[in-house]
Amino acid sequence: MTPGDAISIGREAIFVALVAAAPVLILSMVVGLLVSIFQAVTQIQEPTLAFIPKIIVSAFALLFFGPFILALLTDFCSRVFSSMPNFVK
Repeated sequence: MTPGDAISIGREAIFVALVAAAPVLILSMVVGLLVSIFQAVTQIQEPTLAFIPKIIVSAFALLFFGPFILALLTDFCSRVFSSMPNFVK
C-alpha cells in the first residue's frame, strides 16, 4: 500500500462520513434555529425546549434517511474490502 492509496482511502472515508451524517445534522440544525428564534420572540428560556424537538427530528431523520446511510456505508465498505488484495503486496 502506497501513501497515496492510504490518503485516497482516508479522503473517501471522510467524505462518506460527512455525507452520511449530513441529513441528520442539517435537519437538527434547522430545527434548533427555529426553536431558538421562537424562544427569542416569546422570551421563553426553557432549556429542554431546545433539546426535545431536535431529538425527535433526529430520530425521524434516522428513520427516513437510514436506508440511504446504510447503503452508502455498505457500498464504501464493500469497495474497500474488495480492493484490499490490490493493496497487499
